[in-house]
Amino acid sequence: MGPRGRERRAGAVQSTNDSSSLSKCSLAAHGYVRDPFAALLVAGAPRRAPLIHRGYYVRARAVRHCVRAFLESAPAEGGGPRRQILSLGAGSDSLYFRLKAAGRLARAAVWEVDFPDVAERKAARIRASPELAALAGPPLSAADLGLGPDSALRFAGEDYRLLGSDLRDVPALSDALAASGLDVGAPTLLLAEAVLSYLEPGSAAALLAWAAGRFADALFVLYEQMGPHDPFGRVMQRHFERLSSPLHGLASFPDVAAQRRRFLDAGWGACSVLDMNEFYHGFLPAEERRRVQTLEPFDEFEEWHLKCSHYFILVASTAGGPGQAILLPPVDTLPRVEPAPPVGVLSASILGEAEGCDLKRFGHASALLGPDVILSTGGFGEQEGRHARMSKCHVLFRQAGSRWNASHVCGSGAQWDGRLFHTMTSFSDTLVLVLGGRLSPVTPALGMYWLCCPSPEGNGADNLKVTITEVGPGSEFPSPRWRHSAAKVRCQRQTYLFVYGGRNGKDPVLGDWHFLHLDTMTWVSFPVEGPEPDARHSHSACSWKGGALIAGGLSVSEEPLSSVHFLKPVPNGFCWERLEVQPPITPRYSHTAHVFDGKLLLVGGVWIHSSSVPGVTVIDLTTKLSSEYHIDTTCVPWPLMLHNHTSIFLPEEQQLLLLGGGGNCFSFGTHFNPHPVTLDISSLRPRQ
Repeated sequence: MGPRGRERRAGAVQSTNDSSSLSKCSLAAHGYVRDPFAALLVAGAPRRAPLIHRGYYVRARAVRHCVRAFLESAPAEGGGPRRQILSLGAGSDSLYFRLKAAGRLARAAVWEVDFPDVAERKAARIRASPELAALAGPPLSAADLGLGPDSALRFAGEDYRLLGSDLRDVPALSDALAASGLDVGAPTLLLAEAVLSYLEPGSAAALLAWAAGRFADALFVLYEQMGPHDPFGRVMQRHFERLSSPLHGLASFPDVAAQRRRFLDAGWGACSVLDMNEFYHGFLPAEERRRVQTLEPFDEFEEWHLKCSHYFILVASTAGGPGQAILLPPVDTLPRVEPAPPVGVLSASILGEAEGCDLKRFGHASALLGPDVILSTGGFGEQEGRHARMSKCHVLFRQAGSRWNASHVCGSGAQWDGRLFHTMTSFSDTLVLVLGGRLSPVTPALGMYWLCCPSPEGNGADNLKVTITEVGPGSEFPSPRWRHSAAKVRCQRQTYLFVYGGRNGKDPVLGDWHFLHLDTMTWVSFPVEGPEPDARHSHSACSWKGGALIAGGLSVSEEPLSSVHFLKPVPNGFCWERLEVQPPITPRYSHTAHVFDGKLLLVGGVWIHSSSVPGVTVIDLTTKLSSEYHIDTTCVPWPLMLHNHTSIFLPEEQQLLLLGGGGNCFSFGTHFNPHPVTLDISSLRPRQ
């Protein structure tokens, strides 16, 4: 790369610092962390979304944990050289000022390094802020430190050095640090937050090898991206490529094992790595997690967990150092539950013969009306060239012997209220009941709807109609909620709709249930015996043998569940039974489920106990044995995100039709699966 290319690349990387600094300001302004200094170091303070806040919060807590553990590991008697923190690519971060204000630098000092322009801007802000300048103390000039006018020093105090130096030029960096007083023999913590991934692989390797060989007693703390090959990772990569700051290291170091090898091969003595889900659940007290969960309305759990699974915190120690375990001791609060090796492959393909059947939305609901009409409503997606809560119904239909066609239809009658995370239950070949859902992360959708969608005749799409009718007040659902389930069950020769779980604006998770008598449309109660399942939302429910199978979901602690429960009909009511599945399945949520040939199929979803991508888990309901199937996505657009989607079982074709899905991928953009996808499940039925 020539000089101009290097300058453009540096400018793109610097812009990521600006965005990150503004996010940290918003984080502090909304009570996630205490940082009165962040706003003094950058201009402007835009409000970030709750999902961005959570992502930056767990990053801030991981770095804080490591820095504090390092400083607190100093000898109590205060002997030996003072401790040093060297922040590489520090940008506009306020770490030094937070530590100084908290009285944590009595026997420690902080060095910060970034591009010269970035360091100069930061130095100017420090000089212009009385509060920052007072904390830094009387400034020291280059001459005070015996340095010439061309030195890399941009600001200096008794316990603070700010240097302008390019990390790609390791010899110059090493000279600048030495000249500014850094003691390579003193205990040193090197910190790099989302820095190495922006360096060319050769430059990053040179920096790591230099640090391992230069410092006798050092710890290296790295916070960075990983997981480039799965759907979320692909969206993440595309985002940084659009910003002209591609993540160079991801291809060579895609996971925690590769990152560990990277440091050991560079000469570091030991290395520990955790993804951010593991750190969040393993190192933050439950009380603190509950505090964060109540700061803002939040309902983007899938993207939160996926973001955390694509970032890690790493601590490496030099061979003569104290060992990385002082910062990241082993924890077992989020044990790995890897799925069993796949026993087969299920082929996915685009519903290619469908004309105009794009269904770019998530958080919607779908229902099969007879064999030839599929109705989808609500959710968030693309409509008329913009992202919005969906107001139009999507109808996928075919006439005898013809291909699938699709149309977006405005409902007539009552006005659709734009709800998402609701349920739809077929009552006949033309009638569907809509129940629950939300209008915002704190506002449940009130009322139930009947949707009437007769099969189109004659000229197909021109005759499509969806009539929306509000269910009368006598049938009003007594407990509004979203992310719940609804499944038909039978008791005493009567059919009921069993509504279970979910969440609402007051309760983060619900564990209650309700029965709607379908003939009279009245809510009734039944005695239900047996041990109740843990409260959950974003689970699945399937009708089976007159009862309902409940699988997976997200718990009140925001951890995925693996349990499968059967609401079994008994003479005067129902009884809960837990299915003891072997081998145990990986906890998951935001999946879909179907019963096919005596087997429960769990399709897609999100999990955090494994670094793999969920495929299809098959549970034999007779033997309770589970098996895993890989989804072959070779013939479908990539990435294919199988969460917040719906799926329809087509019995004649022995296929699952996967509709919609995707989500807001942190700050990397919103992804919608563009086309309906068929999944061939015929191989799951034994050949006769």
